[in-house]
Amino acid sequence: MPHFEIHAADVDAAKSFYGGLFGWRFEPMKGGEAASYHLIEGRDIGQDKGVTAGIMARMGDAPAAGSAIRGGTMTFAVEDCDASYAWALENGGAEALPPVDYPGVGRCAYVEDGQGNVVGMITSMEGN
Repeated sequence: MPHFEIHAADVDAAKSFYGGLFGWRFEPMKGGEAASYHLIEGRDIGQDKGVTAGIMARMGDAPAAGSAIRGGTMTFAVEDCDASYAWALENGGAEALPPVDYPGVGRCAYVEDGQGNVVGMITSMEGN
């Protein structure tokens, strides 16, 4: 089963950012209290959706804002790339790549989440 994790210096701020951006919900994971580990549930993420995810306290320093990617980049389908991008910038995110059209693919953008991670969003040409 595919799984990804988001590492955050401030787990509550990261939950607020991703909850607002993608509508995710978070449940503390039993046994994960020391790392403030929360399982993520959302439209395309959760136990019954083929991909699982967690958010947890970052172990060590976060990469500096604007630095090279240090790990994988997650990209998620959104209904309106521009609206999601604008929401992210207004709610603690920073520009990594403004919305751009990719012919045959869709409209895509990337933001820094305020926790040292870069997250992408895409509105496919056919919707999502």
